This record gives sequence, structure tokens and C-alpha cells, in this order.
Amino acid sequence: MFPYLRLGPFLLQMPLLALFIGFWTSTTFIEREAARIGVNKEQLNNLISSGVIGGLVGARLVNAVQYASVYLANPLGLFSLSTSTLSPYGGFLIGVAAAFAYGYRQKLPLRQTLDALTPGLSFFMIALGISHLLSGNAYGSPTRVPWAIYVWSDYRHPSQLYEIFFALVIFTIILLKTIPAIMPGVRFIHFVGLTATARIFLDGFRGDSIFWLEGYRVAQVMGLAVLLICIVVLQQWERKEQHESGVQ
Repeated sequence: MFPYLRLGPFLLQMPLLALFIGFWTSTTFIEREAARIGVNKEQLNNLISSGVIGGLVGARLVNAVQYASVYLANPLGLFSLSTSTLSPYGGFLIGVAAAFAYGYRQKLPLRQTLDALTPGLSFFMIALGISHLLSGNAYGSPTRVPWAIYVWSDYRHPSQLYEIFFALVIFTIILLKTIPAIMPGVRFIHFVGLTATARIFLDGFRGDSIFWLEGYRVAQVMGLAVLLICIVVLQQWERKEQHESGVQ
């Protein structure tokens, strides 16, 4: 873990720096892909800004609701720069909703827009894994395998390294277009499906998993649900494509 870098009287948050660099690099990939497939770059940048701002505000507000007593005792905590006080699921859902609302108002083509975002999103997942490694979040379960790392008072799976590795593999598949995409939007579905599959596998090594009912890991259940949704969406798109081809 390397959560902070001291620069004189200041403490630079390394996980936050990793996310910032990841976001900046991701926008480069997104702009390049947008130009290639003909999506308006300015509107796409505005969509990203809407999603990021909505996601950050939503992540903090959801965290504040979850830990209301803490924020009532210290209201200035709402303005903390710490990434550990953000709700990832709340931020994701609200950020996606904000981005979708902007895209809908601007009448951006849905599938092409999703494809343009895909390379950047897949790269950002690498940065997210690095931020977890630097902060110590998303730590692994206790183990005695030879490659275990000592963190949080025990030898654990280096789950953050697993996360980075899978993110690198998925990014490479997306960037090199290893899996053929026969119609707009399919590349985004590939990315989401691969990420969901990786999450199902990786969460088995996590030591901070949230459980439902009789031991079901929330992340694995959600990953399986997302994977099934991807399969259904692909099938519907294929039927629609075949129907439109038949009509023509």
C-alpha cells in the first residue's frame, strides 16, 4: 500500500492521483474512438462530464446517507477528498443516470456512443485496480499461497493485482478488437460481459465482500445478473438486425 506521498506540508493521495491519470488517459482513448466512428466529440465530452460530476456527488451523498451519524457530527466530511468515503455502487448508478439523461436530451446515438466510450472505460478499470492497490481497499482473503502479501495484519491474496491483470487482459481484447463486433453497441456489451465475468471470479478471492442471505456474495450475484442481461440484449439486437435485413 502507498496511500499518501508527502510533499512538504502536503499529503498527495496516491489512489486519487491514479484515478485522475486513468481518467485523463481514458478520455484520450474515447476521443480517438469517437472520431473513428463519427460521434460528436464535444457532446461526448459533455456526457462524460455529466456522468463524472453526477457520479461523484451521488457517491458522496449515498455514503452520507449510509453513515448519517458520522456526517452529522462532522458536516465538513462531505467535502473530503478521500476515495474511501465514496459509495461505488451509488456513484455508478447515479453517474450512469446523469450521463444517460444528457445523452437522451442531446439525442446522441445510443449504441455508437456506448462503443465510443468502451476503450476509455476498459482502460479506467486498470486505473481503478491500481488505486485499490495503493489504498489497500478491495483486499484479498487470508491465504497461505506462496504469492500472498502481508496486509491488514494477515497474509492475503493479492486481489488488487488479480484485478489489474484481468483489467489489462480485457483492455487488450477491446483495444485490439479481438472479438468481432457485427453491429454497433456490441463492443460495449463485450466489455460489460467480460468485466462481469471477471468480477464473478475475482470476488471469490476478496476479503471484504458483502454477503446476502446464506453466504451469497453481492458482487458475484450482481455480476451474474449483468452477464445474463448482456446475453439477452445481444440476442434481442441480433433478432432486430436480422428482421431489418429481412425487410430490406
